[in-house]
Amino acid sequence: MDVFQSKLYKAFLVFLLVIGIGVFGYMFLSDASFTNALYMTVITITTVGFGEIHPLTEKEKLFTIFLILMSIVSLGYAARVLTEYIANGEVFKKIKSKKVQKKLEKLKKHAVVCGYGRNGKQAAVKLRKFDKPFVVIENDDERIAELEEEGLLFVKGDATRDEILIKAGIQNAASLITALPSDADNLYVVLSSRQLNKEMTIVSRASNDSSDNKLRIAGATNVIMPDKLGGDHMASLLVTPDIVEFVDMLSVDSDDSMNLEEIIVEELPKEFLSKSIRDLDLRHKTGCTVIGFKTPDNRYVINPDADTKLLSESKLIVLGNAEQIRKLNKLF
Repeated sequence: MDVFQSKLYKAFLVFLLVIGIGVFGYMFLSDASFTNALYMTVITITTVGFGEIHPLTEKEKLFTIFLILMSIVSLGYAARVLTEYIANGEVFKKIKSKKVQKKLEKLKKHAVVCGYGRNGKQAAVKLRKFDKPFVVIENDDERIAELEEEGLLFVKGDATRDEILIKAGIQNAASLITALPSDADNLYVVLSSRQLNKEMTIVSRASNDSSDNKLRIAGATNVIMPDKLGGDHMASLLVTPDIVEFVDMLSVDSDDSMNLEEIIVEELPKEFLSKSIRDLDLRHKTGCTVIGFKTPDNRYVINPDADTKLLSESKLIVLGNAEQIRKLNKLF
């Protein structure tokens, strides 16, 4: 419970206390019934001007004066707290929080990104570019402000806590990316996430070689070491610069000359299931070339034969320029 909520509850309790004192006082001093005592208390507190149930004695008049003063103080305190609550934007924050929670409850087959640092931000940009639904878990106020500015869906909290993962819809998620700076935290997130969702794909960041195996044992599908990849890439630019430059041009989101696209066999028209790559005739229809094939048992075949069968749970990796890829997406 936050400070403002606590103050609001206190103000409400004080108001109820004043009503209770008023009812008890009139019942004691006037020997009135509960209904009459409540009536006198309400008209006194609200100052509506209705008449008393009977002419008041000196003691009753003094008690009424006391009750009016108490009600003014309690209502003044309640008004100040409520004004402060609204002025600080807490009401709008609560409304916004409820809207966000409703969006989170509707998410299905989405991605959960833990951490909005350098790697997490890059992952979010990629997911957004491909219109993949995702939610970010972040605990840093400055990064939360960035997420709000970008209009991204997020949950504020510690990603290592199960309740935060559940709030982000981990049980309905299709994948998770944990890009926290600490390998220990990433390990904890992977372990917890795998327990909450057995089927999801989990990609984890790691800083040390020794963390790779631990993360995979905990349930990570893939482990990425950004520093190692960066160093390897820089060395490759010295050893085989032309090859690296060519590979860099093969991007899944490039607007330049060459693009890579993944085709899931189940998403093809049904008549192509169990047919061959040759039957697809992608080269003639779109100009794209099939350069890779992922088998149902997760083996990769480079430059597959044209007679390779399109089996369920298999995928095609296709190469083409931007126009050819547009034709491919339009066709399938």
